[in-house]
Amino acid sequence: MRLSRTERTVQVVIYVLLTLLAFLTLYPFWNSLVISFNLGSDTSLGGITFWPRAFTWENYEVVLRDHRIAQAFVVSVARTVAGTALSILATAVFSYGMSKTELAGRKYYMIFCIVTLYFNGGLIPYFLLIHGLGMMNTFWVLIVPGAISIWNMIIFRTFFKEMPAGLEESAKIDGCGHFGTFFRIVLPLSGPVIASLSLFVAVNLWNDWFTATLFINNPKLVPIQSLLQEIMNANTVTEQLRSQGGSNFLDKIFQARTVTTKSLTMATMMVTTLPIIAVYPFVQRHFVKGVLVGSLKG
Repeated sequence: MRLSRTERTVQVVIYVLLTLLAFLTLYPFWNSLVISFNLGSDTSLGGITFWPRAFTWENYEVVLRDHRIAQAFVVSVARTVAGTALSILATAVFSYGMSKTELAGRKYYMIFCIVTLYFNGGLIPYFLLIHGLGMMNTFWVLIVPGAISIWNMIIFRTFFKEMPAGLEESAKIDGCGHFGTFFRIVLPLSGPVIASLSLFVAVNLWNDWFTATLFINNPKLVPIQSLLQEIMNANTVTEQLRSQGGSNFLDKIFQARTVTTKSLTMATMMVTTLPIIAVYPFVQRHFVKGVLVGSLKG
């Protein structure tokens, strides 16, 4: 079908705007990647835009040289996988119960859940609770406290409420109880919402470094984000010593090192970001459908 001049003009304007939007969205990430591969001392001069001016691996060598990186990476992967599975299962079971109109006191349970979205007990009571539960310096503190998400519960509940009632009635006729119906009928049909919410939970678990900072003192249980935060802080101290000057010995070390806080920060960001970005292509086809079905209805 042939387009009129006005329609072609509108189409061109739309493509230009979308291209500009895509560029503005992707350029900060690309620039960070370029800086991570550029010599830190050269980056401090400015002017790094689309390509490294002085290519180097030194920034990544500083980040990955620490022997604790491999152990911390394993902890983060285990935490993300186990924490995501636990959170989705626990939240889905809770949501399934909350979606039933025959549940006694359902209205009051929902009010109680909504209150927790706006108010919390504070950091000190939270710390005392974790200590009282005996989860300090354990792997469980990284996954158990955030297992139930009220926001995800609301999305799950809305999704379950929109399922045809005939599915569960047929399952009950065939002899399934509540758990049988949930695991054999409801959960397998919840693929889109599970995929989208799993991505949200996984990203949150992967990026979280504050929990380990508060509750973990065992080096073998430190996730990679917390460890890289320590590396960045150590390099910041080095940068401050360099700016303040020092002995001849320190001066020689500083001259030999071309890593700066900014270049190391960008390398650190790439190390922590790329693994979770690699997950997106596998859940992209479920992402939009899952979020819309679980949030726009009800």
